[in-house]
Amino acid sequence: MAIDRIDRQILSLLQDNGRMTNVDLAERVGLTAPPCLRRVRALEDAGAIRGYHADLDAARLGYPITVFAMVSLRSQAERDLSAFEDHVAAIPEVRECHMLNGEIDFILKIVATDLKSFQEILTTHLTPAPNVASVKTSLTIRTAKSRSGIPIPADGSPAGIGH
Repeated sequence: MAIDRIDRQILSLLQDNGRMTNVDLAERVGLTAPPCLRRVRALEDAGAIRGYHADLDAARLGYPITVFAMVSLRSQAERDLSAFEDHVAAIPEVRECHMLNGEIDFILKIVATDLKSFQEILTTHLTPAPNVASVKTSLTIRTAKSRSGIPIPADGSPAGIGH
């Protein structure tokens, strides 16, 4: 999929404010509403835009505990990896699951209402799960940065330090 400067502007603006109206979006990128909407639909159809979400404050909504769990499995056979992914997908408090390269097989981001509820998630859903060899956890003390999405530079070059 070819993404030009206007598409990058659209992506950047929608990433920052997914509730922006098409009229406002079109004005910001220098288009009229119909072609802007066509571009947005094309980006959605191509899978560049996967959805629109509200950014919720977990602590204010009763989930002040965030824990990262590093999970090692006994087997890394594809069926065992998939079975573990299916298992954690069914645990609502597991908000992210990433398979890693190296000593740890998966890192999970887990939210909880309190330490007791986290302990229950850990001892009833995670450590006894099939094929789990070990679970190491780290409780988040403070979040210095939490940004969803990706950096979208205006010129299309890879973003980052030194670029």
